[in-house]
Amino acid sequence: MITRSFQRFFAQESAGGIVLAIAALAALIVSNSAWGDWYQTQFLAMRGDVRVGESLVLSKPLLVWVNDLWMAVFFFLVGLEIKREFVEGELSGEGQLRLPAIAALGGMVVPALIYAAINAGDANALQGWAIPAATDIAFALGILLLLGKRVPMSLKVFLTAVAIIDDLGAIVIIALFYTQNLSLPMLGGAVAAGLFLWWLNRRGVSRADVYIAVGLVMWLMVLKSGVHATLAGVITALAIPMRDAEGNSPVRNLEHGLHPWVAFGVLPMFAFANAGVSLQGLTLDALLAPVPLGIALGLLVGKTIGVFGATWLVVRAGWAPMPKNANMTHLVGVAVLCGIGFTMSLFIGGLAFAGLDPLYATQLKIGVLMGSITCGILGSLILAKAGSASAASPADAGDSQG
Repeated sequence: MITRSFQRFFAQESAGGIVLAIAALAALIVSNSAWGDWYQTQFLAMRGDVRVGESLVLSKPLLVWVNDLWMAVFFFLVGLEIKREFVEGELSGEGQLRLPAIAALGGMVVPALIYAAINAGDANALQGWAIPAATDIAFALGILLLLGKRVPMSLKVFLTAVAIIDDLGAIVIIALFYTQNLSLPMLGGAVAAGLFLWWLNRRGVSRADVYIAVGLVMWLMVLKSGVHATLAGVITALAIPMRDAEGNSPVRNLEHGLHPWVAFGVLPMFAFANAGVSLQGLTLDALLAPVPLGIALGLLVGKTIGVFGATWLVVRAGWAPMPKNANMTHLVGVAVLCGIGFTMSLFIGGLAFAGLDPLYATQLKIGVLMGSITCGILGSLILAKAGSASAASPADAGDSQG
């Protein structure tokens, strides 16, 4: 039975994916217009300062504020979604978790191997091995929204589960592989804040504002420690109790209130700030350079082989059932859609290529856009051709009422 919370999540995430696409398109248009120079040198470089007395001053350009602070809010929401799904949601049972977990693992490993094989001769480029391992849940679900009842509800649940586990994998990758110049005192302070959050949880404190206040302190310490600050958002979210003494859910309440702000504010702003790339003078050689080619093929070929191959093996071995009312063509289409890596791919790529030749950042955007757009179009065509209108049977419709 499909939970009502999932239906609400799907509706908001799907609509947010459409807004995200509009923001990305706007960034491309502005970057290739007379406003292109203003976009790069003035808008993204616009500085914002936060001062607490004379001892604490944060002065950063808009792009950094968006990627470090705004995206911490996004990762806070991701943490809430992960906790809800694993504790009370569609991933709370072992049988429900097995298929999307193995599919997500395949969808992370194979794209990374393809990228690494194509970029084996460039040590700097190899730092981006994790770029095609990500899936953009908002974009992918936005396409499923447009396809409507032609896609069985079970596949929407499956895709959402794969993307959420994929996000969890991306968080682990960022923590382990994209941390530089550690400041041990600040890292120690962040660990202390994390332990305090755990203590609050064990004491039964259920007020979300208390956790958020401690989380803000942790965010600042993580920012200064060298570990990426967005991880503070995930840790804070996971510390918030699922239920309070009265049976209410602080996690669900926060998720419900925060979702529209992230879907229609944070992520579109991230897209507009990060998707802009000048296409002037773009040649076939530039498209086929190792970095964009590795990203694009990793997203398109790697995700398709990884997600579909792992799913087929699990179902064939009898470890988990096929998603209800779905067939192998459906699974191929969903696997292709998992190659839409937009938000997380751009985010990981920004960390991977930080401080390197700006050409890598340009190639990153070209590769992500090329791969994600191709996956979106091809996945849509495959699912439309799958004849899923007949798969939306009365039984499936009954599930969606649940």
